[in-house]
Amino acid sequence: MATPFKKKVKAKLKAKKPLSEEELERERIKYEIAEELGLLDKVKKYGWSGLTAEETGKIGGIMTKRNKDAGRKWNK
Repeated sequence: MATPFKKKVKAKLKAKKPLSEEELERERIKYEIAEELGLLDKVKKYGWSGLTAEETGKIGGIMTKRNKDAGRKWNK
């Protein structure tokens, strides 16, 4: 289930609206993790929906761990 923050970012990206600094940071982390896992080429070719549930889950799990370790909370 998508969080309110995630829905807001997705809507802005779809509408081609500028993202806030916090939203840009979240997207940067997501792409960074995809690159580390060797999935960036697949994301660029097919988009995020081209990833399997296992791949997106792996990205989400790593993001959650990093955010927790850094003390970041996207949904305030």
